[in-house]
Amino acid sequence: MPHLRPWLLFALILIACGTSSSPPEDNPPEVPDAGVPDAGTPADAGTDPFARVDALVTAVVADAGVPGLSLAVYDAQDRRVFVKNYGDFAPDRRVAIASASKMVSGIALLRLVDAGVLSLDTTTGEVLGWTDLKGTITLRHLLSFTSGLPTSNPCTAQSGITLAQCVEQIATSTLVAAPGTRFDYGSPHLQVAARMAEVRTGKPWKTLFEEQVKTPLGLGDAELAYYTFPRNTLGTSNPLIAGGLRATMDEYAKILGVVFHRGTVGGVRYASAPLFDEQSREPYDVVVGSSPMKDVGQPYRYGLTAWLECDTPSTGCAAVSSPGAFGFTPWVDRDSGYYAILGMELESTQEQRVAAFAIRLEQQLRPEIGAAVARTR
Repeated sequence: MPHLRPWLLFALILIACGTSSSPPEDNPPEVPDAGVPDAGTPADAGTDPFARVDALVTAVVADAGVPGLSLAVYDAQDRRVFVKNYGDFAPDRRVAIASASKMVSGIALLRLVDAGVLSLDTTTGEVLGWTDLKGTITLRHLLSFTSGLPTSNPCTAQSGITLAQCVEQIATSTLVAAPGTRFDYGSPHLQVAARMAEVRTGKPWKTLFEEQVKTPLGLGDAELAYYTFPRNTLGTSNPLIAGGLRATMDEYAKILGVVFHRGTVGGVRYASAPLFDEQSREPYDVVVGSSPMKDVGQPYRYGLTAWLECDTPSTGCAAVSSPGAFGFTPWVDRDSGYYAILGMELESTQEQRVAAFAIRLEQQLRPEIGAAVARTR
């Protein structure tokens, strides 16, 4: 990645002390305090509803020296009302999306809940034979990262084992808290959740992903897949459920539309709407342990595989997101009537800093996009 310009370097320095020990594909997002440059008022702002949005992204990309990213915006009718490539990127480019994988994995698991294969109250004791306090961990705990499991486990970065073997290692972990009492952002929760789905169905995660997400949404490309190390397309027997997906913006948009519409696709039911209400609500009043948002002074809490970008997480949020360590950032804003994706895969040895850049840009764009979409109606 080219040398970052002064304002972004300053932002990165501010958060340098928050580096996670998680595998690179699962490094959490961090939000810098430094602002993005003011885009000003473009001359054609009166005729082009997205002129300010375009000017803002253009200014940020130029100022930060970012080699390439794309922005795509979809309205409530699933029309792509804005798309533009800035530098060397495009919506059909397949990239490692890191923690943006979490929302996709969550959708696959919620659909299994909708089908009655699992429930949000199904426990590890029932499915995996875990005992004592660990055996009381539920799927809801796992999807909300409140299971009490540690934030990381070396097995999630081992490509030569199976998901089942990884979860066997996680099972030997010592809980850091009782289930439902503490939030800790990390990969082990979703490894366990995926293994519960494998055991209940007798199918590997690859097949479950195809059946629950790819096939019903018409996503037939075999390269839309999970890996242990997605940047290297390495390891499929122990996929990193929380951060191992490789996808394009165009593919992700179909998945994000399901979230926006609370479980419908083109007016056809895909999964129960109340499950998506559950996704956008913080399920427990917990102590916040490891949280990338807390580390940088942001108030956002977590629902079921999604960040809740509002100040009423206990009752639900209209805006949810799932940003990734390499910059890929999807979000929905139901109140403003749109969903959007910032697509990128930035090269850096400091992935968390890249995510900080992306989520800061997303926050700057949210009101501008909301206003632009309103002008298109």
